[in-house]
Amino acid sequence: MVIVLLAIIAPKTYDVSRSILINSSKKKVFDNIKFLKKQQEWSPWANKDPNMINTFTGTDGEVGFVSYWKGNKEVGEGEQEIAKIVEGESVEGQLHFLKPFKSTSNSYLILTEKAIDETEVVWGFKGKNRFPMSVMMLFMNMDTMVGKDFEAGLRNLKVIMEE
Repeated sequence: MVIVLLAIIAPKTYDVSRSILINSSKKKVFDNIKFLKKQQEWSPWANKDPNMINTFTGTDGEVGFVSYWKGNKEVGEGEQEIAKIVEGESVEGQLHFLKPFKSTSNSYLILTEKAIDETEVVWGFKGKNRFPMSVMMLFMNMDTMVGKDFEAGLRNLKVIMEE
């Protein structure tokens, strides 16, 4: 009975995002974020495991490109595929986590020009919590767990873009 009650009240979806203002043109920022290989330069997870294995399939910067990773327990194992590109505006992807647990999420990077050479970048991911993971989310905070990594990655991107 308790498990049924927990399953009913458990969060069914999640959407975690962070944003940052970067003193750089929207075009310059977009030309970085649309390439998954370039994302490795500012990814917070790349810093967590410098020995992480990466393989790539397809043409980077185009829909269908896949970046596979396998790393330590902090990084896990999975792949990211570019699912949609709106030139100059956004990049959407599918994240398939294999370890430490299997799940699928939709990632997004959205750019908004705030002024000449000032671009807001929103980085996030969203998805559905399926049972039993939904019940686990009652005791874990996805925003807290992943949000700090998005913040670190966006700070890294800002440094690169403002150099």
